[in-house]
Amino acid sequence: MKIAVPRERRAHERRVAATPETVKKYIALGFEVVVEAGAGLESQVPDELYQNAGAVIEPDLARLYQGATVVLKVQRPLLAGEAELDELALIPQGALLLAVLSPFNTPESVEAYAKAGITAMALEFVPRISRAQSMDVLSSQSNLAGYRAVLDAAYEYDRAMPMMMTAAGTVAPAKVMVLGAGVAGLQAIATAKRLGAIVSATDVRPAAKEQVESLGGRFVMVDSEETREAETAGGYAKEMSDDFKHQQAELVAKTIQGQDIVICTALIPGRKAPVLVNDEMVASMRPGSIIVDLAVEQGGNCTASKAGEVVSVGGVRVVGHFNVPSRLAADASALYAKNLLNYVTPLVSAGEGEAPASLALDFDDEILAASTLTRDGQVVHAAFAAQQAEQ
Repeated sequence: MKIAVPRERRAHERRVAATPETVKKYIALGFEVVVEAGAGLESQVPDELYQNAGAVIEPDLARLYQGATVVLKVQRPLLAGEAELDELALIPQGALLLAVLSPFNTPESVEAYAKAGITAMALEFVPRISRAQSMDVLSSQSNLAGYRAVLDAAYEYDRAMPMMMTAAGTVAPAKVMVLGAGVAGLQAIATAKRLGAIVSATDVRPAAKEQVESLGGRFVMVDSEETREAETAGGYAKEMSDDFKHQQAELVAKTIQGQDIVICTALIPGRKAPVLVNDEMVASMRPGSIIVDLAVEQGGNCTASKAGEVVSVGGVRVVGHFNVPSRLAADASALYAKNLLNYVTPLVSAGEGEAPASLALDFDDEILAASTLTRDGQVVHAAFAAQQAEQ
């Protein structure tokens, strides 16, 4: 069995899908691991460390992919026409492709995987069940994104975050509001508190109240019958009614007026990010205030944010960095690589006697059933198979 680990080629991506630590464990499972030359450089992993762990370093892409049983990536492969290189065409038929494939954003790619005859597994679809917690790439990467969002806000903020009492006078603590109390939001709350800010947060899920308050934040939410059913079975926020959105927007608007920093983290899987901060709310904040929009690549929670830019709107700085987890590439890669290892390990069946280990895929298993997009030349994920049938 062979694992291929290519260098990531999409813009703004600095992570890598394997580390020396996970390479050693793959080899112990019975894999040969081949890593593209330079794949880990932007994550502070030179080729020498991979070699020391037992990996083969391969500068030639065709040889890297040749005979690969499993291909580990961070982002989806480049398709024909997207760039000079067609990565998908290099992946052998029958191979397993494991990555964050973002199929809702690029539904055409799902059909391409099926036509290529590969088994494509979208790691962001791993269900939030207890035995899959160690495979949860969304949580591991969002956790770092929430932390980095506060650091980016502090960098742009022209004032101090904590209260400072000096002989020359007292510096008031910054007031930080976090919109969305999922994994990223909770880490943002914790980080802002550690920096000495006064923190408040909002979320449509009532269950988030206890979590926010346990971190020292104040919870702000419209209490209604609808909010009691605002969470999916998978732990994600549901799309809310227009009436609730209006009430929540009014409450958030009043709260935002007195805030120095707003961190936006609200995302709904498979949908455009909900707008939580409109132009009027931005205008109500005092000059020098900061908004960090972690949802900017999915349309943005703030109407003033621009993907990949820090813009000034009436003196309010709106931060919209691309791929925030990648801004902490070393740690993000280490966690992501471990998520991948934990996903792959149960798929390996140890050989009996002198027989080599092999892959044993049970597609009736809850984890594989939820995350597999294509296999045997067919689109098998329910959310996309229906679309294929309609075509």
